[in-house]
Amino acid sequence: MEALRELARNHVLGNSIRLGIMLYLLPREKILFRDLLEVLEVTPGNLDSHLRALERAGYVEIYKVFADRPRTAVRITDVGAKETVRYLKAMKEALSLIPKEM
Repeated sequence: MEALRELARNHVLGNSIRLGIMLYLLPREKILFRDLLEVLEVTPGNLDSHLRALERAGYVEIYKVFADRPRTAVRITDVGAKETVRYLKAMKEALSLIPKEM
């Protein structure tokens, strides 16, 4: 039952887009904003809103990089990586409560 409490408690990762962002970032550590747009197929405003929520929670850092022109990049924080893994473990535990016949 602790797994269910953990899932209910973490309102930041309870959103499918934010969880998708974190799952995509976890093995990569950082990514460009435009690449996230392509992967998630959301609008720029929608992605920005979800990234800001993750940033407020301390899960990601949003910063500028300069290549051919300024671009926005996103980096997962240590806190974000740990919380995402913890959330996924809680989800795995909660899923184990479902009868196999379903």
